[in-house]
Amino acid sequence: MTLTTSTHRRVALRYLLAVAGPALLPLSALAHGDAHPRPADAEVVREQMPWGIAAAPAEATRRIDIRMGDDMRFTPSHIEVREGETVHLRIANRGKVLHELVLGTREALMAHAEMMKKHPNMQHDEPYMAHVPSRRRGEITWTFNRPGDFEFACLIPGHFEAGMRGTLRVLPTT
Repeated sequence: MTLTTSTHRRVALRYLLAVAGPALLPLSALAHGDAHPRPADAEVVREQMPWGIAAAPAEATRRIDIRMGDDMRFTPSHIEVREGETVHLRIANRGKVLHELVLGTREALMAHAEMMKKHPNMQHDEPYMAHVPSRRRGEITWTFNRPGDFEFACLIPGHFEAGMRGTLRVLPTT
C-alpha cells in the first residue's frame, strides 16, 4: 500500500498531536485540575506544620485580602501577623489562568515547585493551599502559632520561577 502525500501528512499530524498535544495546553490547566473550594462546613484537617496549623473560618480574628494575577505577582507581597493569630486569607485571582497560593517555608516551597515541574498533573489539596481559577476567590484560614519568616507562592510550573511569591513574617508574642 502506497501512502499519498496528503495521507502521509494527516498521519504525521495525528501522531504529532497525540504526542505533543498535551504539551500545547497551558500548564496551569494541567497543574491541579479543576479547583473546587472546600465546603464551609468541611472538617478542618489540623496538622502542625513549621508555619502553623489550619483553623476553621469562624476562628479567624482578622481577614487579609490578597490579589494575584497573570503579572505573576501577589498584592500585598508581604504580610505580618502575630504569633498565635488566626487569619482568614481571602485570595482573589484577577488573571485569566489558574493560580494558587501555598504557605510554607522557603525550602518546602522550593521542593514542592520542583516536584510540580516533574509531575504537573499531580492533584493535591492541603489546608495551607488554595487553587483559584480565573476571576474566582479562594480561602485559607490559618493559625500562625510559630514565630519566624515564611513565604507564600504560586507553585504552578513557571509561575514560581517568574517570581510569583511573597513573604510572611510571624512576629513573636511579647
